[in-house]
Amino acid sequence: MNVSLTVWLLTVAGLCVLVAADFFIGRKPHDVSIREAGIWTAVWVVLACLFGVGLLVFAGGGPAGEFFAGYITEKSLSVDNLFVFVLIMAKFAVPSQYQQRVLMVGVIVALVLRAAFIAAGAAIISAFSWVFYIFGAFLIWTAWKLIQDARKGGHDEEYEENKLLKTVERRFGVADRYHGTKLWIEENGKRVMTPMLVVMLAIGSTDVLFALDSIPAIYGLTQDPYIVFTANAFALMGLRQLYFLIGGLLKKLVHLSYGLSVILGFIGVKLILHALHESGVHVPEIGIPFSLGFIVLVLAVTTATSLWAARKQEQDRGGPAAP
Repeated sequence: MNVSLTVWLLTVAGLCVLVAADFFIGRKPHDVSIREAGIWTAVWVVLACLFGVGLLVFAGGGPAGEFFAGYITEKSLSVDNLFVFVLIMAKFAVPSQYQQRVLMVGVIVALVLRAAFIAAGAAIISAFSWVFYIFGAFLIWTAWKLIQDARKGGHDEEYEENKLLKTVERRFGVADRYHGTKLWIEENGKRVMTPMLVVMLAIGSTDVLFALDSIPAIYGLTQDPYIVFTANAFALMGLRQLYFLIGGLLKKLVHLSYGLSVILGFIGVKLILHALHESGVHVPEIGIPFSLGFIVLVLAVTTATSLWAARKQEQDRGGPAAP
């Protein structure tokens, strides 16, 4: 796609308006109901679909297909990331009425970080076509690691603070309780961080690791920076509401990691085939229609088998039904 600077600026401005509106709506700390979360999740999905339809009308089926494939992949990876967010919220005992503020800041940090990674990725790809080999190998390794973590019950583990976060806590000190949405307070004559700031930093630093997986994955579906950016943006926006909507269902998606590992492995193979093709080797390339259909099919099967397995586990725990 030949996207002009004007279109880029208008897109970024439009996304900023949406983020500001989302922040304004959720500015007052409160417990998010299932109804509220469901409505706004639907709104963000509809906006993403409308954007994809706009690409179809103005740019054609190719870019639209790449957007939807990228959007679905990034949304799926974001759902897996919600497992980590749940662990972080539990680790820092974030009061329920403040969780949406933490997630909002986390989404903004993720958008900024991914924009930087996308720009860097586009620059590297334009200069070094062999980087597709690295991206492909990294995704295949990530897929294998996901399977290993799933077998070990990785989502059941407790969140461990990274070294950077622990260093910041020692340097500035942390208050012993939450003070509303305040990030800094005066305590015994010293300015210290509140747990609210610590949990925001925890989610922000975790977003860096998430971007390392998601950016190579979407570059395996499209090399257009505009589509990469907008697919990531729409996938992340609405993540806050999705957290509250499916929070209780996350534990039932027991096969999600396996499904994502299949998708990441598939995209990794697709990237390596593309790299071989760019190197002059005559190998078949995987088109976007097949990629989109494969991703949707894997997610549908994963969801169905997850819910079936979760239901069977509940029945087993409950024992045989009474006559």
